[in-house]
Amino acid sequence: MTTWFISDLHLEPVRPESTQLLFAFLQHIRGQAEALYILGDLFEYWIGDDVLATPAGQMILPILQAFKQVVTQGTPIYLQHGNRDFLLAEQFAELSAIKLLPEQQVIDLYGEPTLIMHGDLLCTDDLDYQKARVLLRSPSWQQQILAKSIPERLQFAQSLRMQSQQTAQTKQEEILDANQTAIEAAMQTAQVKQLIHGHTHRPAIHEFELAGQSAKRIVLGDWYQQGSFLRVHASGLRLSTEFY
Repeated sequence: MTTWFISDLHLEPVRPESTQLLFAFLQHIRGQAEALYILGDLFEYWIGDDVLATPAGQMILPILQAFKQVVTQGTPIYLQHGNRDFLLAEQFAELSAIKLLPEQQVIDLYGEPTLIMHGDLLCTDDLDYQKARVLLRSPSWQQQILAKSIPERLQFAQSLRMQSQQTAQTKQEEILDANQTAIEAAMQTAQVKQLIHGHTHRPAIHEFELAGQSAKRIVLGDWYQQGSFLRVHASGLRLSTEFY
């Protein structure tokens, strides 16, 4: 059996090819995978579960139904929030049969304790983002946002996305990447030698020494130009742009 990891799909109506790739992937693993983990930013933005009751939300329902079919046929799906879809909540989870996980989770991956997360917490050199993140993840702030109308929330999400794109163009690449000290601190706190995350859109497998022992960090890629898939089984792992 195989356990799969994906992240940073950034699904949105203007990029239907990514949604079709997801459907093909789910069809491929249905009934054959031990589990699927989605490590954040499944959607380009998510303004609240109540959007599912709107005409725009009707376009999202086939995605949730596809997830539920996979779960129904024996493959559990787990999701961690990203920096774009942190408002995903219980209605989404119920309709998709996906289990929502905390922002950091240690799982037993074929005998290897492994820390999984979206990865934005590791980008500690980006001080402006980390300050904003504290606000965006605040329950009181989220309640205020969800109290606004859907058009107001949509406008806010689009402005955040535009601001994020502009910021990424002006900041140095190193600032936007995961900080090695933060990586090691997170792994030592979790008492693991293996970490899997997304967010940075820089797929790679990094091997290094942690407290005198070999350690590994696997970074998932995004789905803007192509897919990114990590498959793990008892005898090893593979990070690829293909799932077959």
